[in-house]
Amino acid sequence: MAKDLDELLDEVESKFCRPDPLRLGMGEPSKGHRVTHRIDRNRAEAKEKLRSTETLKKEDDLDSLINEIFEEPNFNQKNFKLKSKSSGNTSVRASIQGHSKSCSPVYLGGSTLPFGIGTNTSPRACDHLRCIACDFWIVNYNDYMWDESCDYLFFRNNMPEFHKLKTKLVKKKGSRAYACQCSWRTVEELTNLQTDHQLRWVCGKH
Repeated sequence: MAKDLDELLDEVESKFCRPDPLRLGMGEPSKGHRVTHRIDRNRAEAKEKLRSTETLKKEDDLDSLINEIFEEPNFNQKNFKLKSKSSGNTSVRASIQGHSKSCSPVYLGGSTLPFGIGTNTSPRACDHLRCIACDFWIVNYNDYMWDESCDYLFFRNNMPEFHKLKTKLVKKKGSRAYACQCSWRTVEELTNLQTDHQLRWVCGKH
């Protein structure tokens, strides 16, 4: 009798006091458990949808940006199109697009020759010259010529400060004095830069 009672108590304890987790999982979940499970599942699905939406949006933005770059007609000339969110970036875009044309050929000239983009049909003096030897922008002064005593050290020590350079500038109507840190020229007439093989000057684009 006592043995039967112990077995009965063990059975009651196993069923109601210490439920088997495997058996509990196989049984019908309670209403509260079903609601919690449904909320967790809906939350997980919502997170997954949000993650997928953000991924697609990033891919669409990247595709749009790539298409804009390759659809730009002057892509080979590095005339890039910037996406701006403020008016400040607009000026940057205008600056980059503005400096995209080069002189061909590159001309030097006296003070009577106007500055601009030089071409075979419209010869103009380039005012955006840069030296590829010393990496200085070329300065120019209308109606001046360089004194004969100018030398390399003078320009090396004084470029590009006009108040120092003017000590070697001589007034001469119609002339234009050009100089970088390593070279200098006085020009009075239209001159194709290619004819002067000693100068390492190039058009820095307008």
